[in-house]
Amino acid sequence: LKYSQPVMCFFSAFSTDTGRNQKYHLIQDKKSWQKAQIYCRVNHTDLISGTKQLLDARAANVLNSVGKETHVYFGLFRDAWRWSDGSSLSFRHWHKGFSNQKPNSGQCAVFKFNDKGRWRNESCTAKKHFVCYDVILIKENKTWEDALTYCRDHHHDLVTITNMDDQIWIQEKVKNASTDYVWTGLRYTCTLDLWFWVSDEVVIYKNWAKGESMDDCDMSGAMETRGRHQWRKKNDSETFNFVCSKD
Repeated sequence: LKYSQPVMCFFSAFSTDTGRNQKYHLIQDKKSWQKAQIYCRVNHTDLISGTKQLLDARAANVLNSVGKETHVYFGLFRDAWRWSDGSSLSFRHWHKGFSNQKPNSGQCAVFKFNDKGRWRNESCTAKKHFVCYDVILIKENKTWEDALTYCRDHHHDLVTITNMDDQIWIQEKVKNASTDYVWTGLRYTCTLDLWFWVSDEVVIYKNWAKGESMDDCDMSGAMETRGRHQWRKKNDSETFNFVCSKD
């Protein structure tokens, strides 16, 4: 039996209209969970997944645009419950009586805005709105400039990190990298003696490793893929995996 119910899809994206991280978008089409996942992965990155995305105030703002009784898909499904994007986060927010922890294949998770975002299980074939997000880890080793060119040719830009939520969200993605560091969109200019994001965002939030000197030319910002995921300045000629934002 297949259901036809409202489905909402979030995806985090980088808006070319504002230059800001437009992290979540509502997809009005109603789809089954599996088709929602495919849609997000083809057109964006994945269904919204993990603690920080689900608790982000920007996600709540998007949810305000749908009816409070509307159920919305996110990236949790079960054989044992797993996140669609592979996140290892253990955060759970089940509605009382709906934790359904026993193995039961074919079940996916939904939530309602007027129920404080608490989760319920639902058949994965039920059609609902859903949420996607938009960054992608590229497991190719490139110099910083080649990585920038690749992102702009194939996606949108090298990733920008403007706050701790972005940091936590992106560091989950880079855990799957094949290099010790990944390039970001952070660049140093000797002429102006400052660091800047290639997306034109101002560098306000910072996560530099302690003792990192800041004034060398031909340097760009990379994130550690292990440990504390702090930022390091690296010579542009070094080659690493990198993270692109998508339109």
